[in-house]
Amino acid sequence: MKALIVGLNYAPEPSGNAPYTTKLAQGLTGRGVTVKVLTGYPHYPEWKIADGYEGLSMAESLGGVPVKRLRSTVPRRPNGLGRFLMEITFGVRTVLERWERPDVILVVSPALFSAAFAILRARIFRIPVGIWVQDLYSKGIEETRATRSPLSLVMKRLESAILNAADGVSVIHERFREHVVNDLGVPAHRVVVIRNWTHVRHHHSFDRSAARKRLGWAATDFVALHAGNMGVKQGLENLIDTARLAGHSGSDVRFVLLGNGNQRRILETKGAGIDRLQFLEPLPDRDYSEALRSADVLLVNERPGVKEMSVPSKLTSYFVTGLPIIAATEAGSATAHELSAAGAGIRAESGSPGDLVAAIERLRENPESAKDFGAAGQQYSDRVLTEEVAVDSFVGWLSDLASRKRSR
Repeated sequence: MKALIVGLNYAPEPSGNAPYTTKLAQGLTGRGVTVKVLTGYPHYPEWKIADGYEGLSMAESLGGVPVKRLRSTVPRRPNGLGRFLMEITFGVRTVLERWERPDVILVVSPALFSAAFAILRARIFRIPVGIWVQDLYSKGIEETRATRSPLSLVMKRLESAILNAADGVSVIHERFREHVVNDLGVPAHRVVVIRNWTHVRHHHSFDRSAARKRLGWAATDFVALHAGNMGVKQGLENLIDTARLAGHSGSDVRFVLLGNGNQRRILETKGAGIDRLQFLEPLPDRDYSEALRSADVLLVNERPGVKEMSVPSKLTSYFVTGLPIIAATEAGSATAHELSAAGAGIRAESGSPGDLVAAIERLRENPESAKDFGAAGQQYSDRVLTEEVAVDSFVGWLSDLASRKRSR
């Protein structure tokens, strides 16, 4: 089977959907699938093309997978218009690129609009195409703007049309499937659920005390760490306010924000002068793994109103650490559902610094309960969220789509 993967994000981008697309391409290759990747120039989460990537296109091989990079616009400020133009320019370039007649095409969303171009070309040339949905665009607009705004209604119709134009849809969570089928009108038999997995490799040889010292954490610090993108939907101003509130009460909790994103500079300015607040730059894989495992509790934070638009990818990496998780999220959100299903931690009220401080103190005062949460997260990861199960599921799903080419 020859498969073409089309997605805007790919390694060496460290977060978002890039690690999953990268691992999937390598996993398919390891199972005998001939894979080619069309992707953009690395730019996320800094929203700036990485050093060393020049010209309009370039080819390279990563992990045994041939990768063709196509340059697109990259907005300095990732607002709606800037991201739309980036997706459109990448989509046009993928349509004009030579595809070499694959048996099946997998497009990754985000980016939804560039995926639409790839789906259109696939339909014209009668090549089966599946779309892998990591985020729900219409829900994103609905939950970060006015619920009944004209833009959200237009986006819902566009998203429905694009997903229905594909031969198959893969989503990362059962909650996504419900929305895609019930709200976007995609026939249920064309939608499958294939869960994401952890893309972080934890090395067994690990000196936790040395790692904490290297990161500047004292032995007496109770470290609450948030890792990953610092964007709008994360609503990390809540963590800044939480750190300030904890500091006023004399707490020895250290709040750590690890990663980058378009909101980082704003957050650093807002958090200036808070002694118990620390920002860390993105780390290489092994150092990132050690930073996660050196914390005492891991944090997920979502902006008030965010419920269905995404399932934070950081959860898959959090679960395998054996540490408890606190999610500041809406009751009934996809994130709250996932945390409850895993039994890996507790929920705090979204946008409430007082509730988040109380949740952290609750875990600090109950180390046995924290240990049980951590163990449950590991067991859930081993049972549900393994890379092997996911890649095998993709092989089966893509093979089924490819068979439609032969039947045609």
